[in-house]
Amino acid sequence: MMARSLVKFGLAALIIAFLAYVAFYGLTLFGMNIPSALDPENGIRRGLDLTGGSVITYEAMAETVTDEEMSTAIDMLRKRLDDLTYFEATITRQGEKRIRIEIPAISNPEEAVQKLGATAELQFVDAEGNVIITGKEIVSAKAQYGQYDQAKPAGNFVSLTISDEGTKKFAEGTERVSKLGEGKNYIAIKMDEAVISQPRVEEKITTQDVVITGAFTAEESGWLANLINAGKLPFSLKDVELRSVGPTLGEKALETSLMAGGIGILFVFLFMILYYRVPGFVADIALVAYIAIVAIIMAGFRVNLSLPGIAGVILAVGMAVDANVVIFERIKEELKLGKTLRASIDAGFARAFTAIIDANITTLIAAAVLWKFGTGPIKGFAVTLSIGIIASMFTAIVITRFLLKQTVGMNIKNSKLYGA
Repeated sequence: MMARSLVKFGLAALIIAFLAYVAFYGLTLFGMNIPSALDPENGIRRGLDLTGGSVITYEAMAETVTDEEMSTAIDMLRKRLDDLTYFEATITRQGEKRIRIEIPAISNPEEAVQKLGATAELQFVDAEGNVIITGKEIVSAKAQYGQYDQAKPAGNFVSLTISDEGTKKFAEGTERVSKLGEGKNYIAIKMDEAVISQPRVEEKITTQDVVITGAFTAEESGWLANLINAGKLPFSLKDVELRSVGPTLGEKALETSLMAGGIGILFVFLFMILYYRVPGFVADIALVAYIAIVAIIMAGFRVNLSLPGIAGVILAVGMAVDANVVIFERIKEELKLGKTLRASIDAGFARAFTAIIDANITTLIAAAVLWKFGTGPIKGFAVTLSIGIIASMFTAIVITRFLLKQTVGMNIKNSKLYGA
């Protein structure tokens, strides 16, 4: 049994070491590519304060605009940025008619404008140039996959929801267009005078829910839905300033922060070993697993990391260590009651489980609230905090417990080596 436990412990340690290698060096195997967390191109994206980016200034193309209209425009641009996962981007109003957007990690401002998408007013126009409806009448646009017609196979399509007023206009327009004959029975969806889609109309459409079909791929239907949503702005926007900016903190500050974090984690490692001994050593291995898992997830999903996001990661590291401390203190209490080591470990985890779950669930709820109602860097903080909490629960409850049980099987049973 001792040999078997030693092999299991060794295999677990090797797997964790492999995860750490993948996290910081990446992996390409059998066509699968996992980027390194330190890869600035394919790994974790850095925020504007760490790596610089682009600044775009838009101006409303209208003689007069209300505060409500500007707020609507800002909210919709914010949603567009969030859909592109630029959670760390900042968007602010300048003066009466201008909006300033700062997007990290894109050094080419023109590329930033392209990624953000066109922001002029959307128009649905017939073959004769008559405007049927505009983006103001569109409630929402969604890319979907399924069987939108029982007589046709499943596929990708875009579903639109039109306002009550827009539904009446659309019914009149589609009735007219459907009678124009082959070659003219279409509606051109225009953005910045460019046609982004040109679906045919076969009959009058009287419902609020409209489907745009075609030989779409999932990416194409998503692109069209995003552009239609972007075109719901209450007025046209024109980019009047495009420029790139350097990092406000710089690469040197990032290196210093990483070094400080490494030193802090090293002290945590030493404290856990000196105070808890064998369990502390096990907790250190689990903490390495935690760091590797978080890095792989953040690199895989290309999380945008800035100072608030780093704060979320550091807070989650503290919670990962705290979970192990709670468990080990419970184990020590069970040992003092005279229980065997194996029984103490089982009872310690059982008693600590509720406290760990309660603490992490309440923090996850707080992170969810920040995600729902926050914007920009606040959402970035919520994302990194949530990833860290989930990873810390897994490492504390699963990995730490597994490794501790193997130490018992390896005949390391002196209670003094477990901090008692």
